[in-house]
Amino acid sequence: MKTSRPIRARIAPAAILHNYRQAKRHAPQAKAWAVVKANAYGHGQWRAVEALRGEADGFALLECENAVALREAGVTQPILMLEGVFSARDVRAIADHAITTVVHCPEQLDLVLGNRPADKPLSLYLKLNTGMNRLGFTPAKLAEARTTLAQQTGIDLTLMTHFAEADGPRGVAEQLEQFRRMTEGWAAPVCLANSAAILHHPQTHGDWVRPGIMLYGASPFAEISAETLGLQPVMTLESAIIGVQDLAPGDRVGYGGTFTADKPMRIGVVACGYADGYPRHAPSGTPIAVMGRRTKTVGRVSMDMLACDLTDIPDAGIGAPVTLWGQGIAGTVPADEVATAAGTIAYELFCALAQRVPVSLDETLTVNRK
Repeated sequence: MKTSRPIRARIAPAAILHNYRQAKRHAPQAKAWAVVKANAYGHGQWRAVEALRGEADGFALLECENAVALREAGVTQPILMLEGVFSARDVRAIADHAITTVVHCPEQLDLVLGNRPADKPLSLYLKLNTGMNRLGFTPAKLAEARTTLAQQTGIDLTLMTHFAEADGPRGVAEQLEQFRRMTEGWAAPVCLANSAAILHHPQTHGDWVRPGIMLYGASPFAEISAETLGLQPVMTLESAIIGVQDLAPGDRVGYGGTFTADKPMRIGVVACGYADGYPRHAPSGTPIAVMGRRTKTVGRVSMDMLACDLTDIPDAGIGAPVTLWGQGIAGTVPADEVATAAGTIAYELFCALAQRVPVSLDETLTVNRK
């Protein structure tokens, strides 16, 4: 999409590859699913797949139609459906296209086994509920599933769970112990680690890991920056100053007048608002960069605009470049910092990028393919 409005997002494919390699460096004995669900966390499923097509061990997503589309586009690596199948049609599709699916409850297992083609093998990930209490077989329901699967032929089985607090002080020990109890005596590959566990809990690496947010250059930890983890930002959201106002002490800014100048100030109006995906609830003081200088937002975010402090950037006028988040010509603003200021997480920033924002590839960063 082309537009004369200055806002745009740039996606760096080489950064996706770099971050995937970081996951592999942390879990060198495991294979790694590149998680491209939610349109690759807002970065574009096909952009992420193309960035990793020659290197990823496999791709993980949600929708059967997207999984089939990858196969039809020539993707030969394993493909994993993280929420499993939802219909008999899905079951036939995954069998026809050699797609792996999660199975997380008795009803889903019955759906798969009741509709699988007799002449085709299946690859299943049996998901266990070890304490997150979202999806997965509980201990009470696992025994019957285990018996049922033991009677099947042509099924390649992997055991998996998902950690609720791999990024926090409680860590993974309790859930990992529950997983061990539930799988005692069961010889099968395991897939446990999300981004946080990959980076901080090597005992969880198992046979497959599932890097998600780290692929896109954000940190899974509130207290550790992506840069410290060796991750590179993939998405940069940029715009420009489209208006300038001089304020006297006592002047207010924006809807509701939530910001009041306590001194003479100069503010810039940026062509970016919540209709572009910038968080409306981001308060005054959220970091932003203008012409290579870090500054802060002021006032309430509007649908199409937000304001920032230009008092200490006297050269910044209409047309001055702005970095909302990422690594742009106007400066670097980690998405994690913007998210923290707004009381959310970088996942939400990326996924909320609006369709009206033009997206282009940033080829300035390069990484050797091997």
